[in-house]
Amino acid sequence: MNKLTSYDPADALVDDDEVAVFMADALETGDAAYIAKALGVIARAKGMGQIAEQTGLSREQLYRSFSEKGNPTLKTTLAVMKALGLGLTLRSAKN
Repeated sequence: MNKLTSYDPADALVDDDEVAVFMADALETGDAAYIAKALGVIARAKGMGQIAEQTGLSREQLYRSFSEKGNPTLKTTLAVMKALGLGLTLRSAKN
């Protein structure tokens, strides 16, 4: 009998390059819920307590906002991205 182990993608996000690739892949989906969940994974990798302190939001609010069923506001999303050292670059969708 094979034993399954749980996998947490936050464990694999050990440097800024991996975080950037992970987030870029999430953004490519165009799925707002998936993007929010990916930000939550990155926040957990960096330390949710630290992100809460930097943004002035509670840990509970962050976990709820960036869960699979979460729906964070743009203000919350931008605050978390800033705390994570992430920024957005836009390009024309016509490409």
